[in-house]
Parts: sequence; structure tokens; C-alpha cells
Amino acid sequence: MDNVQIVNVSHGDRQNFDSMRQIFKERNPGYDMMYLSGVRQIEENNSTRVAFVQEIGGVTNQDVLASATLRDTLGAENISDAIVGDILILKKGESLQFDTQMGLLVFDVPEEPEQNLPSYIRPDWDPNITDVPGGCATDIDAYRRILLTWQEEVGEYIYRAINAHRVRIYDSFSHYHPVEGGFDEFYLVQMVKPGAKIITSERVDLITKPDQVDVSQTELLIDEYDLEVGDLVYLPRGVMHRGFGGVLAQVITIPGFIPGSEIGVDHHLRSINERLNLDEVMALPYNEEHSHEPVIR
Repeated sequence: MDNVQIVNVSHGDRQNFDSMRQIFKERNPGYDMMYLSGVRQIEENNSTRVAFVQEIGGVTNQDVLASATLRDTLGAENISDAIVGDILILKKGESLQFDTQMGLLVFDVPEEPEQNLPSYIRPDWDPNITDVPGGCATDIDAYRRILLTWQEEVGEYIYRAINAHRVRIYDSFSHYHPVEGGFDEFYLVQMVKPGAKIITSERVDLITKPDQVDVSQTELLIDEYDLEVGDLVYLPRGVMHRGFGGVLAQVITIPGFIPGSEIGVDHHLRSINERLNLDEVMALPYNEEHSHEPVIR
């Protein structure tokens, strides 16, 4: 199993990004990913491209606008504003030009969308997109905008080969996506509060057998990473994760968010703490609300 990887795309860490990209491509045949920094265009390609706007004019600031011009294979133009948080979708043969330098996380997707999607999807200004609590943000007043989804009951824009929702995470439940039948996930961090972090584990095999865990193993179960704006977190299938402390991120899944492939483990973490009588210093972190029974979504 590949490890959790974090690269800050705003810092231009090309070597580590290329390593992440290679692992991602090996795990997901037909897909590709790149980070375009300081560019004014996205060239045409032979596959669908999905671009996440991360920076405009060198900053991650939702108050800054860029003008984007989409050109199709016949030369027709579609001009719109673009802001951080938008998704731009380019069909085969289409290109995009901007009036300022952009930072864009771009995925090449081998399958075309199941429906005719708009070229510009913006979480805060599209009347078809409203808050839908769930997943990593279950509070009734959660900011969770589903931009590309697996099933029409959840959102307007269906694209099963790649899903994305923009979400503000304060305390998500601890979960993983299975290696068989699951999906890889990325967090593209766009805002953080002080102390924001992601909690992960690559030992789901132990966590899901709480009666077999001894005290000496608990120190090896959980990792924590502080987050900052520009971080791209790669969470391969099978890795437990939990966002915490105030993170605004594009949560991107490859392929789409397959129903029944979000498996909670907070009840296991709580069971380990209680069985081993771990004190406050040694106790494994878990989400209290979701620790009383198994959660599968």
C-alpha cells in the first residue's frame, strides 16, 4: 500500500509532486494529473480535463477574479469570470485562456461525462449547488457544496469518473475507502484555521481488529499532519483519514464517490481506548458523535 503524501503546490515542490503523480497514474490507469503554476492557458487535449482553480495572480484569494475564455474545436468562444474554488471542464479539443497568471490542479480523465456538464462550475454562485451536510461535514449548518457527483439524488452534475465537493471541515469522522471497490482521494487545501490538521492511519488492518491491539502498537496507529494553504494531500485507497480544526478544501475522488465505500472506524478507535484503558496522553483520537456504532456511507 502506498503512503499518505502531502505536497504544497504553491511552493513549487516539483520533485515530490512528480512522485505523487507517478504513483497516482500507476494506481489509476488512463488518468493523469498536473499542477500548472503561473500559466495563462490550458492547451487542448485528447481527453476531458477537469481543472481546479487554486491561485489567481499568485494568491489563493476568493476576492480576486480572472477572465477565462474557453475555445471549442470550431473556434467558438465562451467567456466567464473565474475565482478560487471553481472547477473548469474542458472537453476533448477545447482550450482555455486567462487574462492573468493562474495556478490550476488539472486532471486528465479517460471517460467523458455522463451528461453535458457546464464549462464553469462555481460552488458559491451556481443556483444548482447548495449546502448538503454529510461526509466530512455533518453539522446542520455545514458548508459542503457538491460539484461533481456519482448519483443524481445528491447533486446536479453527474460525472462518475471524478467527483468533487468543496467543504469546510471542523471534525470529520474517521474513515477509509476500501482497496477493492473504493477510490483514491485528494484534499486540495484552500483555507485553514490555526491548528488545522489531517489525522491518518495506514494500519486499518489493526484498527479494525481492536481486540487484537496491544498498548505497544497504539503509538504506531495514528499520524497527524498540520495543514497549510496550497497543500495537496493524496489519500490512497485503504488509508484512514479525518480532517480536523477548520480546513476548507476541494475533496476530489478518483473515480467518483462510490456509495457504500466510506467506512467509519471511530467505534473501533473508541473500543481500543476503552479496552486498554488509555489515558488522555495515550488515547487514540476519534470523533465522538460517530463512535457509538459502525458507520458505512
